[in-house]
Amino acid sequence: MPTFHSNGAQLYYVEEGTGSPFVLLHGLHGSSVSVKHEISRLKAHFRVIALDARGHGKSDRPSNYTLEEHVQDVIHLLDHLGIETTDLMGISMGSYIAQGVAIAVHDRIKRLILVVPKSHGATSSMQELLGRHEAELEGLSAEQKYNHVSKYIYHNFTEMQKVFGDASIQQSKLTSPQEQEASNKALEGFDFRNQLNQITACTLVISGTYDGLNPPERGKETASLIPDSSYVEFMHSGHAPSIEEEEHFFQEVLNFLEPLSTLGTLV
Repeated sequence: MPTFHSNGAQLYYVEEGTGSPFVLLHGLHGSSVSVKHEISRLKAHFRVIALDARGHGKSDRPSNYTLEEHVQDVIHLLDHLGIETTDLMGISMGSYIAQGVAIAVHDRIKRLILVVPKSHGATSSMQELLGRHEAELEGLSAEQKYNHVSKYIYHNFTEMQKVFGDASIQQSKLTSPQEQEASNKALEGFDFRNQLNQITACTLVISGTYDGLNPPERGKETASLIPDSSYVEFMHSGHAPSIEEEEHFFQEVLNFLEPLSTLGTLV
């Protein structure tokens, strides 16, 4: 099992494909397994490296940690693998981490893709969403709450279930409430708005029209603060455009990364 050590934690990652490196960062309560769809599409073109963030997946689960530690973990992963420069894509929570990395080591990130991002938040987007609909959720279990608010997260939750099944899109992947609390707490109060102008990577920001977690205005704000950036809104997607509008998503991503003529046929 490929692992490395970073700031006292043993972290797990997967690596598939060949070519130039492409680091992929998953969302809150996910893991490299939750981005297997993206890995399967991108590994034909890149050396895809997907990290299980601390507190997630097969990585160690400290009792507390910070977003800055997430950022440093990615930098230490690059050092561990001897990668000087890379393309980087972060999804949801992964997009927050990716922003921090692109600010901290801007010379090492060639191209940056931020999927359903925000650049600041008082709490995690899921906690914020649950708080907004607290009255509707009274008396429900954690799984029932997620199923109930899914209509605010995805454009078509039924289609999401068909693609991945119920278990693959549940947000509560952690083994205990304490671990879930730690992962949420790491995102409290972050704010990159005054630092985004330090990002030098060519950047693509993608949002989904029906995303109730990180709605389009948050993506637009993020893109507006990054000097060399473009913004695309997926009109038939919520928080998972790579699944909800799969072909459109990967066409946009690969067009951004390289001319398609140099990448071959989409798979």
